[in-house]
Amino acid sequence: MNYSNPQKIQQVQNWLQNMVIDLNFCPFARRVVVQKSVAYHVSNAEELFKDLIASFQELDTQPNIATTLILLPDLVDFESFLDLAYLAEDLLIKMNYEGVYQIATFHPDYCFEGSLPSDASNYTNKAPYPILHLLREDSVEQALEHYASPEEIPAKNIALTTKMGAEKLAAILQQCYKI
Repeated sequence: MNYSNPQKIQQVQNWLQNMVIDLNFCPFARRVVVQKSVAYHVSNAEELFKDLIASFQELDTQPNIATTLILLPDLVDFESFLDLAYLAEDLLIKMNYEGVYQIATFHPDYCFEGSLPSDASNYTNKAPYPILHLLREDSVEQALEHYASPEEIPAKNIALTTKMGAEKLAAILQQCYKI
């Protein structure tokens, strides 16, 4: 894993703060960011599976890490990213981590199935770089137990992004690149 790209990591940290936390896309993110329990790794398509295995092992042995973000800055094509994400999910299952960890996806060109690329709601999953987000299943379950109506989170996010509009959200995302 390439741990030596502080600029890209800082840009993702800016995104976490300015979009995910400040817009409350994920009400659980603030806590892990404040606790500094997020691991950030930079990888590429060729090394991804080796890096995923290392990240799973890191989560196995480092209980202080709540979640891991694997940045894939060279994987700009959204469809190729989704293909790799599918294979990453398959690796998770083959390694018997199903039910232990889960993978969420983010990408600069994220587009939910059935939506238009210009839809503001896509910004809930748009990030400065393609990202595979590894989450601990038990942490997700615990967080959901203490949150009233977690099933309403997506609808709240869609309402917020629709109200804000894609242009304003694009400007916020663009600000994340400034260091």
